[in-house]
Formats: sequence, C-alpha cells, structure tokens
Amino acid sequence: MSQRLDRINELLRREISTVLQRDFEFGGALVTVNAVEITQDLREAKVFVGVICGYGAKVLEQLGQKRHLIQSRIAKRVVLRCTPVLDFRLDTSAARGVDMVNVLDEVDKLPKAPEEDAEGDQTGE
Repeated sequence: MSQRLDRINELLRREISTVLQRDFEFGGALVTVNAVEITQDLREAKVFVGVICGYGAKVLEQLGQKRHLIQSRIAKRVVLRCTPVLDFRLDTSAARGVDMVNVLDEVDKLPKAPEEDAEGDQTGE
C-alpha cells in the first residue's frame, strides 16, 4: 500500500474515532476504531471496530443506521475529493489474540522432551 493511502487510513481512523466518541452512545459498550482500509479510488472504506463490554452485532447495526450521519461529519473534517462510503465491520483481532495467548500458555504447561546435550554431538579433535 502506498504511503498516501496509509496516511488517509490513519486520518480517517482518528476522525471516525473522534466522531463516535463525541457524538454517540452505545449503551455501556466501549467502541474503538482499530483500523480503516480505503480502496485505491478512495470511494469505499472498511472501518474495523472493536466492541468491549457489549454486543458487537447491536453496535454494528447502530453504526450502519447512522452511517450517513457519520460520513457527513467526516466530510466536514476531512478534505477529500469525495467522502468514502463507510462499511463498518466487527474487528475480533483482540479476542483472537487473547485466545492465542491462552493456547500458548496451555502448550507451555505440557510436558517437554528432555534437552539433548549439545556437546555430545561434537567430535573431540
């Protein structure tokens, strides 16, 4: 990906986060914008949101219903030729990361094979 798209993705992520934090309530759920991936033509953007202490499907439904309002507020804050159509998606990477750490902890508790003596493999010349 080009540096320009990376900068636009980060700019959109920050601005969408600001709009969601300032203008929306999610019934006790903490909603974070983890990443934004905009297309090459800058017309569509996938917005990956993380939901903590709430129901992700309910939050995504609310974001989908308010998508046009969010886009209009982003258009006022970010100057682009056209404002991208936002497609909100649930980002479960944090939960997957926690699951992976738990699996690694369980694997670490399993019995291990004894280590071989590294010196026994060398010739004494």
